[in-house]
Amino acid sequence: MAKKGAKVERTFVSEQPHELKYEAKKEGTTPKKVEAAKKETGSNKRAAVEKKLESKK
Repeated sequence: MAKKGAKVERTFVSEQPHELKYEAKKEGTTPKKVEAAKKETGSNKRAAVEKKLESKK
């Protein structure tokens, strides 16, 4: 179960504060901007959120 759960977790950005902080640190931005990117893309897929954050730089 751990392997499957970990794989699923890597593909999505959840609403949990530690997830938002991790993604923000990774992208060099703030958790609020990560949350905004999630809303703008309409998706919680990590690839879509990262692409949106890259376009804002």
